[in-house]
Amino acid sequence: TTKIPFRLNQNQALLTFEDEEVAQRLVKMGKHTVNLDNKIADVSVKPFTLEMGIKFELHVTMSGKKINVSEVPDLSIPEDWVRDKLELNFYKSEQGGGGEVENVSYDKQSRTAVITFLRPRAANGFVSCTKYPFFVNGRCYRLSVSPDTDIHLEKFQLYCGISKKTILLKGIQETEDDEESVQDMIEIHFQKPSNGGGEIENIKYVSKGVTWVCFEE
Repeated sequence: TTKIPFRLNQNQALLTFEDEEVAQRLVKMGKHTVNLDNKIADVSVKPFTLEMGIKFELHVTMSGKKINVSEVPDLSIPEDWVRDKLELNFYKSEQGGGGEVENVSYDKQSRTAVITFLRPRAANGFVSCTKYPFFVNGRCYRLSVSPDTDIHLEKFQLYCGISKKTILLKGIQETEDDEESVQDMIEIHFQKPSNGGGEIENIKYVSKGVTWVCFEE
């Protein structure tokens, strides 16, 4: 679900109606006189635009033959030997994966390696194994292991969020009543058809400070 935040400032309210026509009718009326506990308040109804939103699909494909290895220890032996020891170590795996190794790509500078197995699902046994023992010259090191994944975005698009069912009230005067009571009085006013209103799905009023509300697509 795409969620778009909106900043609601002091003495403002957001009202979302069940019927889009009600919200648009109230916007056209512009000014409204609301009775806040025997105190008359002139409020203005404004349309508003949400911030820019982003929509995309994230596709992740996990390789069944490759794993990524990092934190390979800096050993004082030739790189070919390190590759051989990595191959031997993962060939003897007891984690439910592993097996015959097709290729070992090792980068000494970044201390990383990519292990490619011959068996199609050989890498699946390492998915839940984040640290893997690596035995060299009688010492045991811990390698960080993660599955090799291909990640790409599809249907990436920007859009301008507009809620045609929601109105923004400005200029609500402060009263001695608590925030919840004022919110109830605003809701009662804008629910009445005689005031141009209708059924309200949601309402949020802020008397002090600032709050953030989220709109869901």
